Amino acid sequence: MSEAVPERAAWSPFARYRHTLFLLTSRDLKVRYSTSALGYFWSILDPLVMSGIYYFIFVVVFQRDDIGASPYIVFLLSGLLPWMWFNGAVSDSTRAFLRGAKLIRSTKIPRTIWVSSLVLSKGTEFIASLPVLAVFAIFSHAVLHWEAVYFVIGIVIQAILTIGVGLIVAPLVVFFRDLERAIKLALRFLFYASPIIYGVTDLPAELHVLAAFNPLSGIFSLYRGAFFPEQLDLFTILVSAVMSLLILAVGVFVFNRSERAVLKEI
Repeated sequence: MSEAVPERAAWSPFARYRHTLFLLTSRDLKVRYSTSALGYFWSILDPLVMSGIYYFIFVVVFQRDDIGASPYIVFLLSGLLPWMWFNGAVSDSTRAFLRGAKLIRSTKIPRTIWVSSLVLSKGTEFIASLPVLAVFAIFSHAVLHWEAVYFVIGIVIQAILTIGVGLIVAPLVVFFRDLERAIKLALRFLFYASPIIYGVTDLPAELHVLAAFNPLSGIFSLYRGAFFPEQLDLFTILVSAVMSLLILAVGVFVFNRSERAVLKEI
């Protein structure tokens, strides 16, 4: 009897879902880097280049010390690295069902796993890029505070938010192909509308409440709290958490209502 319990557990729906999620995530990462000589370095090159550009503009050229916090390079990276996770996962979700159409039609695994695996693979890249943030923090003498424990909460909330957005985007693009380009434009706007090159505390008082309803604002606040505790804003964080849960609920609703139609369309 004692040996039968692990066997039944191994074949539980959760165990099968977890194993398939791991396989799809691993496949996505291997395909992405199998033909690349630099591999992992490509995942950190983009945020490094962008950080260098904004650092040069605001610190070297204009010598602005009223934007963000010092050291500014650490401030930038703590926003850019999680942004690359969100941006990459949402962008890939636009073709989640179109790219794997044959396999999606021929399997009975939960179709939400195709979006979840993309979010997980991009999230893995984000975690793998954290040593870069640590290196810049060490060389710029940034102080690590106990608020770093909130980093994990930021990861959880961002995963919830990104999966929710992906579940909305993935099925809708199947019916409206032009939506893929529209989402890219929306992401470009969202980059500047999010506190990445600036902080929530840099915004005028009249924009503070409005910015809080951008879920990324509270998430980036949690990440930056590790080095810049003054960037933590409880109101913004609470709004971000509630908004992320609502977006996930909307994503599940949209996905469930459109799943059958998506299978027919692809």
